[in-house]
Amino acid sequence: MKAAALRRAPIACALTVLFTLASAPAAFARFGDATLRTGSRGHDVRVLQSWLTHLGFRTSVDGIFGRGTRRKVRRFEHHSEIRVDGIVSRREEALMRRRIAALATRPPPLATVPGDHAELSSDGHTAAAPADAPNEVKHVIAAANEITTTHYRYGGGHGRGFDDTAFDCSGSVSHALHGAELVRRPLDSTQFEHWGHHGTGDWITVYANAGHAYMVVAGLRFDTAGRGADGPRWRPRHRSGHGYVRRHPVGL
Repeated sequence: MKAAALRRAPIACALTVLFTLASAPAAFARFGDATLRTGSRGHDVRVLQSWLTHLGFRTSVDGIFGRGTRRKVRRFEHHSEIRVDGIVSRREEALMRRRIAALATRPPPLATVPGDHAELSSDGHTAAAPADAPNEVKHVIAAANEITTTHYRYGGGHGRGFDDTAFDCSGSVSHALHGAELVRRPLDSTQFEHWGHHGTGDWITVYANAGHAYMVVAGLRFDTAGRGADGPRWRPRHRSGHGYVRRHPVGL
C-alpha cells in the first residue's frame, strides 16, 4: 500500500500544481486574456503547450506557437467538437482551463511503471500504466482494471450503461474508454469501426469488425478473447489485426 501511494504521488502532485496554477490570477494573468495563434510567443504559449500535453495532446513546451503546436491545437479542437482553426480564442482557453481543473479532481491511477509501455501486474489480471503516457491513457487502463475479474456475457456492458456484472467485447472496450471520457455511451463492434480516427494510434488502437472488438493500450492487449479465463482481460500475447478496422482517439 505504501509503494502504491508513492507511485500515485508524482501524478497527484503534478495535477495539483496544474490546478493551483489554473486558479492563480497572478501566475496566469495573461493566459486567457488574448487570442493565441501561429507566431505567438512567451509564457502564455508555454502554458498552452503544457496544458495540451496534460490533456493528452503531447506538445513541446518551448514558448513558440509553431506548426507543431497548431497541429495539436487543431486535434484538441476536433476532440472537443468545436471550430477547428488552430487559433486559441479566449473562449477556447476558458474551456481548456475547465478541462485541466476537472482533470485535477480525478483520482489518479494506482500504479505506473517506467517508460511508455504498459505491463501486466503481478496479480496476473490488472495492468500497470506507463509513467510516460498521457493521463487519458492511464485512466483508460485504470478503468479496464476495474472489470478484469468479471466474465463474458453477450450484451454485457450495454444495457446498464458502462457498469455491469459481465461484459462482452465491445462493452468492455467501451467501459475502459469511458474511464477517460473518450466515449459518451457504450458502442458495439460495428460502431467502433467508425469511431475516432482511422489507423493505428500512438497510445490506443481499437480493432473492430462486425463480430468482435478489442484494443491495444500502450502496447498491451485488452480483449475478451484469448487464452485463460473468459471475459475482459489484459492479454500478454499479440494477435493478428487481419480483418479488423483500426481506429484511435484523436491525439492518442
